[in-house]
Amino acid sequence: MKGVTLLVGTRKGLFRVISDGDRRRWTLEGPLIAGYEVYHAILDPRDPSVGYAAANHIVWGSHVYRSTNGGASWEPTSGRLALPPESGREIRAAWHVAPGPRDRLDTVYAGIEPAALLVSEDSGATWVWNEALGAHPTSHTWQAAKGGLALHSILLDPRDGRRIYVALSAGGSYRSEDGGRSWKPVNRGIRADFLPERYPEAGQCVHSVRLHPARPDRLYQQNHCGTYLSDDRGESWKEISEGLPSDFGYVIGLDPADPDRAWVVPETSSHMRSVCDARLRVYETVDAGSRWVARTDGLPQEHAYVSILREALDTDGLDPCGVYLGTSTGHLYGSPDGERWTCIAAHLPKILSVSASSAA
Repeated sequence: MKGVTLLVGTRKGLFRVISDGDRRRWTLEGPLIAGYEVYHAILDPRDPSVGYAAANHIVWGSHVYRSTNGGASWEPTSGRLALPPESGREIRAAWHVAPGPRDRLDTVYAGIEPAALLVSEDSGATWVWNEALGAHPTSHTWQAAKGGLALHSILLDPRDGRRIYVALSAGGSYRSEDGGRSWKPVNRGIRADFLPERYPEAGQCVHSVRLHPARPDRLYQQNHCGTYLSDDRGESWKEISEGLPSDFGYVIGLDPADPDRAWVVPETSSHMRSVCDARLRVYETVDAGSRWVARTDGLPQEHAYVSILREALDTDGLDPCGVYLGTSTGHLYGSPDGERWTCIAAHLPKILSVSASSAA
């Protein structure tokens, strides 16, 4: 069986965590990119020797880092992230990185704060602002959430690299059918309880969106106001929060082999922002949200005042599917089947992101 490589982004740098073939023993390396806040890092599924990381430093600013040896070492890309002067804005943070289409190996996307999409077609040597999204007629509805106004989710349809999804907090989700030349809000059915209009065209506070690789028309969304599913590329959404202890949370993870299987970690509220009842429970569905079951075996069930941030849960796609999550208190948990959990590492810096790769 293949081993798994986890890239764990924290407040103090990036850690690489590697398993044996049974996913029972783990080796921790790092910190890499030491001293930077790593909001997100990923090994490129098109070539797992290549990795990208969104890194931020209070003095040195925001960068995309690149690895060419499976995440063992990292260097900043030669192109500095920047918005053009005519935008009237300056970058505050790099939030998300996403590899481009399979037939364009040098293409990579970056989501930043203030909310904008940047694209590089030369592996990070230069970056171009996607002006069409920034100039969308609904952009006036975007507003800073507690974590800032950021573009944090970028998804490409594996069947057609011209179909791109992005999500903003707080701004909603958008879809492009032409490689980013034009964009359409795709938020019908998503609540925005904090706005005068409960179901607006845009302006929702999206926390994370995931596209299912085996059924790309299916999207899952974890929102400030509920958990949702779409089976028509975001044209309409159905709320699937019933059975969960809260309609607030950040993360959602998918089983790549089963479009009906997913995991979420509900949190108490936007005010408290820690797991419900101070119990770390990962809720699993195997029927696309019709029913949820709490998976608690191996997780702390009292006095667990922790949060799982929007990028801090991922799956490895093996059989059975492994699930991994990181907490705001620096604890990294793993499950080889999505049901039973063990602590892989403890007392790390605050964990911001976890990504899993079984192809390295």
